[in-house]
Amino acid sequence: MKISAIVTVPPYASFLEEVSRHPLVSGFRLNTVMPLKESPREALERLSKFGPPLWVDLKGRQLRVANPAIPPFTEIKLSHKIKVHTPVDAYFSDGNERARVAAVDGDRLIMEDGPRRMIGPGESVNIIHPSLEIEGTLTETDKVYLAAMRELGLTRVMLSYVESAADAQEVRDLLPGAEVVLKIESQRGLEFAKRHGAQHGRLMAARGDLYVEIPHPHQIISALRVAINGDENAILASRLFESLTWQPVPVSADITDAAYLLEIGYRTFMLGDQVCMKRDSVIEALNLLEAIAGEFS
Repeated sequence: MKISAIVTVPPYASFLEEVSRHPLVSGFRLNTVMPLKESPREALERLSKFGPPLWVDLKGRQLRVANPAIPPFTEIKLSHKIKVHTPVDAYFSDGNERARVAAVDGDRLIMEDGPRRMIGPGESVNIIHPSLEIEGTLTETDKVYLAAMRELGLTRVMLSYVESAADAQEVRDLLPGAEVVLKIESQRGLEFAKRHGAQHGRLMAARGDLYVEIPHPHQIISALRVAINGDENAILASRLFESLTWQPVPVSADITDAAYLLEIGYRTFMLGDQVCMKRDSVIEALNLLEAIAGEFS
């Protein structure tokens, strides 16, 4: 069975050359919330020289924390202005932490209760309510990266929280000829994928936020089928082999999870931030994925 993997690259990791030579690696992904000591253009130019095609992951309408926020009496500034009926719950830490929002003022969440720790810039925020409206799509940082890509002749983009054809078109307007992967991460995104499939770009089931956004945990099963049914070349991303981030041997559930994903048709996988932070975990994840796929031969 032929499979491939896209690896999230810590911008200054010493092991990128080794990872680039792994037979499964078909691309590198730069998560644009990662801090840089150089300009985006310089970082993209340097990372593109390793060989694997470089994908630039833009945040789009994904809600993220803009400034540090310290409890207990705090406001949280977001990457976008929003409107939503309040009070409402907000989720942090991949959905593991819930806090109550008393009111919203543009890009500010006025908190009623929690979170009970410092919230850092770049952390994702999930507000799962049908009244949620997010102003704008691309962030100013997204636009800086697109300008740098245009100068360098790079064309591969991953776009977070896609919910309409206009989202992808906004990228293509700023980067003509862009190859856009549409990250499906919300209920509205799932509805878009059901209606349009791969008409506006290759689909990605991005399980990090998608798992938080679905109403009930078991519905991740049908959500994953939406993407692969709509696009036979859909990419599966995030929550892969997470046990390798804290131990050298994967748990059984991680292995059977990957096997199930192969069984329903996924052939391209993107390894997320945490498992790619260290050399041993990313190499083991790649080797493990290759071995599991070998069981289907």
